[in-house]
This record gives sequence, structure tokens and C-alpha cells, in this order.
Amino acid sequence: MAALDPAKLKVGLNIPNGDGSMTPTAFRWKDVLELAVTAERAGLDSIWVADHMIFDFPDVPIQGRWEAWTLLSAIAQATSRVEIGPLVACAGFRNPALMAKMAETLDEVSDGRLILGLGAGWHEPEFTTYGFPYDHRASRFEEQFHIIYNLIRHGEVDFTGTYESAPNCHLRPRGPRNGQLPIMVGTDGPRMLQLAAKHADIWNTTWTRSVDEALPRLAALDAACDNTGRDRDSIARSCCVFVDLPGAVGVWLNGKVSEPKPMTVRETADFLAAYAAAGVSHVMLWTDPFTVESIETIGEVIKELRS
Repeated sequence: MAALDPAKLKVGLNIPNGDGSMTPTAFRWKDVLELAVTAERAGLDSIWVADHMIFDFPDVPIQGRWEAWTLLSAIAQATSRVEIGPLVACAGFRNPALMAKMAETLDEVSDGRLILGLGAGWHEPEFTTYGFPYDHRASRFEEQFHIIYNLIRHGEVDFTGTYESAPNCHLRPRGPRNGQLPIMVGTDGPRMLQLAAKHADIWNTTWTRSVDEALPRLAALDAACDNTGRDRDSIARSCCVFVDLPGAVGVWLNGKVSEPKPMTVRETADFLAAYAAAGVSHVMLWTDPFTVESIETIGEVIKELRS
């Protein structure tokens, strides 16, 4: 993938939407609303919400998350410009035909601002405790994706598979983009990379702390494109990125807290420009600390990138 102009790099914000050790305090709706409105006002390009039920790790209190689609619908009404999306929606949490209906409806409500991020999920406790099957996730996702993709793109599907079915199913009414709603697949797994390379408009990779962590994943996507006959430049690349700003205290992830390395506005702009140089067109940020002031700082970073 060719390097991109940093001035054209889309910068989004992943908003915390629950409680637990990944954030210092619980995030209520009023907090999510304030951060979303601030992000749009500061010039960010997109707002994202994680689609999780719970996190249940050893030796850590159980953490919960607000339901993502409900929050996104409210965010759509509180904003007017930014793109919105789940980062990413777990296809196994909802009937796939219903998910296509939800996506088309939210695209209508937001006046064509939804990016439909999809993934297979990964955290077994939230599947099993909420009654969703966890087995054969890749095979299930392939069938779920087939249903969602065809309903979004063509408005109809007739499918009966091993795990999912949507016989003679139609998606009506159609939203504002008439089948062109962008579909993003979040994955680093070889099997799902093939599916993303073949069908997705956008590919997403999970959290990184530097572009060096993203480079082998980008190379794997290139290989998947070559394997499926897809033009590498025809699929957009997006990446979730941790950004430390003044006042950072460390981010809890996978049982440990990171060592904070705060950056200035100029350093952050250079840090993100490196992703553009690697071919990434959209970054979704998790800032440390996660405050209104941090989001305003990211607004200054965007000005630096575009100057």
C-alpha cells in the first residue's frame, strides 16, 4: 500500500462506554455525550463505541459496557458531521439479518454517517454468560457476513447455512446510501483476512502503541489481497492507536498497566503521520488521559497534520 498524505489521515475517537479497570471512573451517558460533542467541535473525523457486554478476567472485578447500538443512535442525534460506528460490532451477538436492519436504520438516522464495523468477537465469557454460542466463530462469521453483506449491498438474500439462515430475506426500506454503506472488517486472523480482502471496504486492526506494531499486520493484509486477486489500494486500512498525552497515567490492558509516555502536540502529529506513511487512512484513538482537554489537544494535533 502506498504512503498517504498525513493531511488526509482521518482521526477518530474511541469513547469509553462503561466501567471497570480500563478507565479510572465509570463512563455514564452524560460523559459519553460530552466527549462526543467535544470531539466533533474539535475537528475529529469519527466517533466509535466498542461492542462488548462484559469483561471477565482472572483476579480483576467484572467490567460492563453500555450497549453499543443504543449509544450510537443517541450520538447520531447529538452530532451532525462526524462519522460514527461500532469498533467493531460482534456479529455473534445479534441475528445477522437484524444487524443489517439495525445498520441501515442507523445510517438513516445519522444521514449517511455510519461505518459498519464487523468482527467475530474474542472474549469467551461475554458469549457464554449472555447465551451466545462461542464455537466455530470464524465459520459462523462467514455465514453472518454473507447475510449482512448481501442485505446491505443488494437489499436481499436467500441463504440457509450450517449456523445461520435468512431465507428469502429483504431489507426494506433502504437507507440514504442505497447499498453503498461502507463495511469494515476488524481482524488479524488469516482466515478472516481473506474474507476482508475479498469483500470489505475497510480493514481494521486492533490496538497498537506504534506503527511498528501495525506493519506486519499491514503486510498480512497485502498478502491476503494478493491471494484473493484484490487490488491492494482498493481497500482502506484503519488502525486502533493508543496515544499518551500530558497527564497520562497508563492504560490497563490484558492484565497490566502501560508505562505512560506523554507526547506534545507536534510529537503526536509526527506519531500519527507515521501511520499515514505506512498506508493507514484512518486511526481510532484511545487517549490517556481520557478527558475533554485531551480531545481538544487532539484537535490541535489535527491542525498540525493538516498544515
